[in-house]
Amino acid sequence: MQHALTALIFVAFAGSAWAQASPVGLWRSADDKTGEAKAEIRITEADGVLSGRIERSLKKGVLPDAVCEQCTDDRKGQPIAGLEIIRGLRKAEGRDAWEGGRILDPENGKEYRASLAPIDGGRQLQVRGHLGPFWRTQTWSRAN
Repeated sequence: MQHALTALIFVAFAGSAWAQASPVGLWRSADDKTGEAKAEIRITEADGVLSGRIERSLKKGVLPDAVCEQCTDDRKGQPIAGLEIIRGLRKAEGRDAWEGGRILDPENGKEYRASLAPIDGGRQLQVRGHLGPFWRTQTWSRAN
């Protein structure tokens, strides 16, 4: 009985640790220059593919009905709240990283190759966008 209880506790903690090592959940992004919170982004998984939507903008002065004016694809004119900014990321084989997808910066309408990697025990997410040889990295914090 004691071995079964120990195994159950181990499985519960292992499952919890795995869930925290996943990018799935609610994240808070911050401005690169000021460090102020910009948005909450909800990352979801369907059939092994991650996507992410802006759940709400946290920037001062952003109107609740703001739309993506700079977007050039199917997201042009779409509301910022609910806007899909992460598309098509898949888990890299043998690593705690997700790559092969795209991320949109709704402020300038540019889309970048993307990779995500949970860090700090899953409390933070390293978000990297690539455009040619240039890349930019942000660290998002888990909001929930």
